[in-house]
Amino acid sequence: MKAQISATFILLASVSVAYAQPTITVKTDKGDVLAGENEMTLYTFKNDQPGVTNCYDACAQNWPPLIAEDGAKAEGAYTLVERKDGSKQWAKDGMPLYFWVKDEKKGDTTGDGVKGVWDVARP
Repeated sequence: MKAQISATFILLASVSVAYAQPTITVKTDKGDVLAGENEMTLYTFKNDQPGVTNCYDACAQNWPPLIAEDGAKAEGAYTLVERKDGSKQWAKDGMPLYFWVKDEKKGDTTGDGVKGVWDVARP
């Protein structure tokens, strides 16, 4: 009986992780923005299309994608975009989400407006 309860708990815990919202909201000098679990600001790329990422190679080195864990499931405004390598990237309202390598701490928004194509992601 104890083993069955433990197995049920593990199953429920894994389901809740798979359906957990992939972002949090943090306060910044630009207002409330979306951030990853690491509390770093997330961005959207104007050269993407809903459900499609166009940020690879050098772009993805500077703008690392918010990669979804195996088994993650889309829910509500959050969807999954498949990348060329088969990994899945989180998107909000269809737009893929990215970090910016030059942000150093919670609340940094140094990527907002870069080259006129990067914007902070909003809740």
